[in-house]
Amino acid sequence: MCGIAGIAGEADELVVKDMLARIRHRGPDDTGIYATPRNHPGAKVAMGNNRLSILDLSPAGHQPTSNEDGTVWVAYNGEIYNFAELRQELENDGHRFLSHTDTEILPHLYEKYGPDMVNRLNGMFAFALWDGMAERLWLFRDRMGVKPLYYVQVGS
Repeated sequence: MCGIAGIAGEADELVVKDMLARIRHRGPDDTGIYATPRNHPGAKVAMGNNRLSILDLSPAGHQPTSNEDGTVWVAYNGEIYNFAELRQELENDGHRFLSHTDTEILPHLYEKYGPDMVNRLNGMFAFALWDGMAERLWLFRDRMGVKPLYYVQVGS
């Protein structure tokens, strides 16, 4: 079981690094962080993942993962049961993949369907998706809540 953590607004990569250290037991195989550049004039986000490698044990499965141009980022925990058919659909549309993980289909599905992409997923999952073009953070989890997702909003 992987662990994800993140901050939006006053995003601080070091805080996310500390958050991930506290849940290291959730994913001992790899740790990764994505953060918008400090000099970025717009909204800021930092998100990370402690990975338990199940699909694609290679470094290509590193998270957070993005689309080809780095405008959509995902930190993910779970399993998408229908990812092979979704990946095939995306490949038929011209999307290219670097790994064999179910995670990597998520930014591409978002490019195609927007937030409604979650309705196409069959599985158990929780993930954060950062749309850098829209400067919007989305949080998704499976319909039954098998994978936990906790969040807090401070202030407005």
